[in-house]
Amino acid sequence: MLPPFIIEQIRKREEEDLRRRTVEQPRLEIPIEYPAIPPARRTERDIEDEEDRRRGVIVVDLI
Repeated sequence: MLPPFIIEQIRKREEEDLRRRTVEQPRLEIPIEYPAIPPARRTERDIEDEEDRRRGVIVVDLI
C-alpha cells in the first residue's frame, strides 16, 4: 500500500494532466450569420427571436 501523500500527489498530477488536455483541446466555432430584420417591420416576436439569437438559443421543431 502506498503512503497517503504519494496517493495525493498522483491524484493531483492526474487532475493537472486532465485540465491541461482540456485547455489545449482544439475548438471549432461555427460562424452563423442571421439576416438583419429592418427596424420598421419589427414585431415583439422579432425582438424575442433576436434576444434568443444573442443568447445562442436554437429551437428545433421535430414534427
